[in-house]
Amino acid sequence: MKINQFAYVPTAHDQIISELTRIGFLNSQSQQINDPQLLFRKLLLQCYLEHSGKTTRIQKIANLMATPTIDANTYTKSGRPLTKEAFYNIALQLLGFLDDLDFSLADPLGSMKKLGLPIIPLPEHLDCNQLIDAWYRLLNTRNKYGQTLIDYLAGRGYYHFLNDHRLVNRPLVFNGKAQATFDTGTLIREVVYVEAPLDSDQDGQRDLLKVCVIRPAESNHGLKVPIIYTADPYAQGMNVEWSKKYSHNNNRSLTHKEPNQLTYQDVMNTYNDANVPKPRPVQGQSKETEETFTKFWSYSLNDYFLARGFAVVYASGIGTKDSDGFRTTGTRDETISTTSVIEWLHGDRIAFTNKSDRIAIKAWWSNGNVGMTGRSYLGTLANASILSGVTGLKTAVVEAGLSDYYDYYRENGLVVAPDGDDADSLAEWTFSRQREAGDYAKIKLAWLTHLKAMRQQEAHDSGNYNQFWDARRLLKQNHAQADVLLVHGLNDWNVKTAQAWNMRKALKKRSVTQKLILHQGQHEYLNNFRSFDYTDLVNLWLTNKLLAVDNHADDVIDDVIVQDNAQPETWTGYKDWGGQQTTWQVYQLTPNNMKNLNGNNTFSDRLANELFNDYTQDLVRWRNDLYTRNGSPMDTHCIRLLTAPLNRALVIDGRPQITLRAKSDANVGMISVALVDYGQAHRLGDYPQVIKSQKILSGYNWRKDDLREFLPQKKVTDFKRITEAHLNMQNRQNSYRVDELIPGKFYELQFEFQPTFWHLLSGHQLGIVIYASDMAYTVHGNQAINYQLDLTKSSLKVPILKN
Repeated sequence: MKINQFAYVPTAHDQIISELTRIGFLNSQSQQINDPQLLFRKLLLQCYLEHSGKTTRIQKIANLMATPTIDANTYTKSGRPLTKEAFYNIALQLLGFLDDLDFSLADPLGSMKKLGLPIIPLPEHLDCNQLIDAWYRLLNTRNKYGQTLIDYLAGRGYYHFLNDHRLVNRPLVFNGKAQATFDTGTLIREVVYVEAPLDSDQDGQRDLLKVCVIRPAESNHGLKVPIIYTADPYAQGMNVEWSKKYSHNNNRSLTHKEPNQLTYQDVMNTYNDANVPKPRPVQGQSKETEETFTKFWSYSLNDYFLARGFAVVYASGIGTKDSDGFRTTGTRDETISTTSVIEWLHGDRIAFTNKSDRIAIKAWWSNGNVGMTGRSYLGTLANASILSGVTGLKTAVVEAGLSDYYDYYRENGLVVAPDGDDADSLAEWTFSRQREAGDYAKIKLAWLTHLKAMRQQEAHDSGNYNQFWDARRLLKQNHAQADVLLVHGLNDWNVKTAQAWNMRKALKKRSVTQKLILHQGQHEYLNNFRSFDYTDLVNLWLTNKLLAVDNHADDVIDDVIVQDNAQPETWTGYKDWGGQQTTWQVYQLTPNNMKNLNGNNTFSDRLANELFNDYTQDLVRWRNDLYTRNGSPMDTHCIRLLTAPLNRALVIDGRPQITLRAKSDANVGMISVALVDYGQAHRLGDYPQVIKSQKILSGYNWRKDDLREFLPQKKVTDFKRITEAHLNMQNRQNSYRVDELIPGKFYELQFEFQPTFWHLLSGHQLGIVIYASDMAYTVHGNQAINYQLDLTKSSLKVPILKN
């Protein structure tokens, strides 16, 4: 078990006294105490405010051991000096760690170090000032369940049971982070309808968008609150069954494409908003809404901030239940749908109390500062909003968001969408207006026409970049003026790492602060992990950006934080991802430099029919057979190359590149390449495990969450995919230019892998696996195509972290 902490703000002693006074641990009387044991006793008793009787609280501290033989109640009345060892013995127990299981009472300092918990410089015997500093650091130390001690105490009711809790400042900030001082039992839930400057369903009226607001009751009494906004197209329901008929069959052959001489100007899309209807005339004004809502899916990170005085807003956008318009999967219309809500929250756009009466309502309770959260499609809409430069958006915490839809569904002229997914099927999946029969009946024909046009224009059979995809390249516009925290999984093969890589490159061109977190998960939320203080970090970030608290978040948070793939529960801060901190290492793919496991430079894409059918039903088996170095039915269907065992560990940091001289014996061809880490190891599991159920307290009498972690697998494995890449040989220049492929002719192919940050241990080997059809991503028709590579003129270029 390791506890990593990145969100602690170093604080001077005078400020520590001020903050501890503000949250009730010190007062004018206790500041006059000059006996460290007496002060320590008062601090310990203060931890148990949910127990009204002092006798009960004394019993609680008597259950804490200060030494292997003396309990904390006895110890703090003994008159002896307060030792560093006694303080940290008690600290570990307050943090939930168990003697003889998690730590040893005989060696608390060693236990603290082993767990990764902070120890401030202290003498053997503490005076009162040293105790105050140590106590402050303890309150801001993460416990066994992934929460800071002060957050855990707040979840038990610390702020609620303060004698003067009604006088507690709201919002209350401690160590730069908003505290859980708000009563979530009195939250206000209301619905408004924002009018967007769109007519995506072409009914002659601007689209109205349903917006669900949750805000503190205090905002009804003069408190202006910041907003966390999640644009969630799934929240109003999903068309799981209806969308199945729009799924595409990738179990088909790669087809020849007619060559072209297209330039970008030929495929460029221009957004046209000339025919947007005029706004609805306002018939009146109100401060009262007419509609409320009960709980639906909510992001537990958002729930955490509701206890800290932030409002939370959810809106599903155009084409969803109770809103107008059509789903378009990534166009500017969806961006405008999302940013229109921000404009209303900032005071720049009209909303109505219902969809008919045209009674306008303002976000009069808002302080005008909006931050966005969300993963995947939700994070994508946050990216789009950031790039739009909309006023009022101060920041976004973007988890696994897209920056280019072509790179999600396609790669270098190939379809790379699993399970037959594509833009049209996602539009149908999220078109929850269809779930309301009366509403759908009015627009059914127009919707089906729209969906049919999407299916034609996305050119699923082609894989080429065209105007359809250019309209969905979010990076086409870059007016970013808000700070961004990007979060992405290094093993995410749904939203691949190039999406975060390219978004980050775009943000570097703007005068904004950006941070990046790279974890070892796939498509995961991070806000309930034991080893990483993600929630605290986001709290520090949003308190700075939305409450305008000068907590030094930009300086405290590392520019890039990476979870190590080789060392469990290890997170490290870096200056960059790729860039000047790397040096390029080139591997020639010749026998003198790389071991050829199968001794071949040719492979066939044609499998025996029974084996092909088995692989399509069992992708785990296919991938294992593809990568294994112990021989498999895939031996003649790929080339496997390995470096010599590494004599020292190295880190691949950035985007590797490959150059291959290859030919196909047909007029079509595709090349897939995987980089693989070979070496016996207990690697991290593909998915996080629940360590403790419902142990994270988001606030007093509020939401609970499971504690999770990426843990090493029990079995030793021999390999792990690092990254991969795919290319249609007819798109060897770019994704819209198609060239002829002459059978039997060698071509030089240069393309990039998905970016990565990968720790290769000493003794491991870097492997390259070259093949054609990818059963998980590309079309795979089991074609009788044979490939040959000239390995003497092929090479791999890898960015390596210096030192």
